[in-house]
Amino acid sequence: MNISSPMNKRDGEHMSAWQNFEVLATATNENNVEDTCDTLIVGAGITGLTTGLLLQQRGQRCIIVDAQNPGYGTTGGTSAHLNTFLDSSYPEIDSDFGEEASKQMAKASAAMIALIKKNIDDFGIDADFEYKKGYLFAQNDEESKTLSDILSSSKKAGVIVSEADTNDLPIDFQSSLCFEQQAQFHPLKYLKGIADEFIRLGGKIFTETSIEENTFENGIHHSKSANRSFVSKNLVYATHISPGVNILSLRNAPYRSYILAVKLKGENYPEHLSYDLKEPYHYFRSHVIDGQKLLLIGGADHKTGHEDPEKAFEELESYVRTYFDIEEIAYKWSSQYYVPVDGLPYIGQLPGGEPATYVATGFNGNGMILGSLSATIIADLITEQKNEYSELLSPARLKPVAGFSEFVKENADVAYRFVADRFGSELKNGIAELAAGDGKILKVDDKKLAVYKDDTGKITGLNPVCTHAGCIVHFNREEKSWDCPCHGARYDIEGNVVTGPARKNLEKISLEDPE
Repeated sequence: MNISSPMNKRDGEHMSAWQNFEVLATATNENNVEDTCDTLIVGAGITGLTTGLLLQQRGQRCIIVDAQNPGYGTTGGTSAHLNTFLDSSYPEIDSDFGEEASKQMAKASAAMIALIKKNIDDFGIDADFEYKKGYLFAQNDEESKTLSDILSSSKKAGVIVSEADTNDLPIDFQSSLCFEQQAQFHPLKYLKGIADEFIRLGGKIFTETSIEENTFENGIHHSKSANRSFVSKNLVYATHISPGVNILSLRNAPYRSYILAVKLKGENYPEHLSYDLKEPYHYFRSHVIDGQKLLLIGGADHKTGHEDPEKAFEELESYVRTYFDIEEIAYKWSSQYYVPVDGLPYIGQLPGGEPATYVATGFNGNGMILGSLSATIIADLITEQKNEYSELLSPARLKPVAGFSEFVKENADVAYRFVADRFGSELKNGIAELAAGDGKILKVDDKKLAVYKDDTGKITGLNPVCTHAGCIVHFNREEKSWDCPCHGARYDIEGNVVTGPARKNLEKISLEDPE
């Protein structure tokens, strides 16, 4: 049932289950030389569009620009779980930030599910929204101890959770928790609904518009793309990591997660949401896509550019076949997210950046919830309204203990990549040995080159040095992209930026096919 030409593009070779749904039929790309607005928002995923909608509702004039199309990034590749429990567990938040912070995060998560549901009801969005139970289960004594701690901390935080005698899956377990009032939805149907309302309120969305330069003069932001310029009082980067090398590049680690959407033999589909406690964990739910019920299962996460994506998909498929009778793998795809070093997202004014420059990143695997929360915080900051979460999640925070070991580990790895990738052992394979549809970093005339051979034998050569901070990119065979292992920038096979924080494309290098 996979469709070769999806209506909505995304940042990977593999089509997600959501892509055959067009978010924006027509963009407002009129040929004005310069546009003026109160707030320019870069990025048209759930964070950017929700921010724009909230500001437009408050009387601001907003413009949203995206280098591709709405839903191109993580929103188009999410598994679209909506949870009141987060990837950073409440015991972890208790330990690093205190029990009051856990209460705040639990309250915020529930409020964001309510906000999404309210938008769906208010704007008549058919987004396949359903309330579900969420089961978190343990399979051994150590995991059961962790689960017991999660139960205790979650209750203290105000989360509605209890012990359960099921995990809603044909998978053995030792203990299980049931979280009430969780939810799921179709992310692009929702995105279209809020995009339509944003435009109805006078907002503008410019697609295929990449911001290449920003300056700040006399309290005003001046942002330029190849063909247009924008003047704004406020600038919001709803792009995970903002461009350039800044403190948030060092406080977040890019990860990829893998998802299969499978058709089962029979009707043994889970009714609710389920998660195990493996590392990395697996997550499960069902959804009807184009009239066919599918099981969505995700996992096999790893740092971007560090592991073999083919093996990740193989591991995930092997896992799901162990427990489910599969008729067809209808979709498979991967998506990128960012893990914050101290466990909580960074939302607010960019540290060290120009005034009125806002960022939202570090969502871990909870992008739909935390992207929506980011929008409420940033909208309140811009319109000078009090927000009870803004101080806790401020990007300017620096916890002396929380996240320090992760900070050291992640940035020691970045330093290793600078050295090992530049001065490692000689590469074994030459261009002539490169298989069709594959890419590798090869040493040619004592220089490292990123080389890709397409199915016709055409060779594309690129400078492998990431234009963001100088790391060496790695080839992702599954998504046909060059991925930076340091800060998560990604490029297509022609060297064009697919995912920031890089702004400049990889340099093309002329190569003759040795065949």
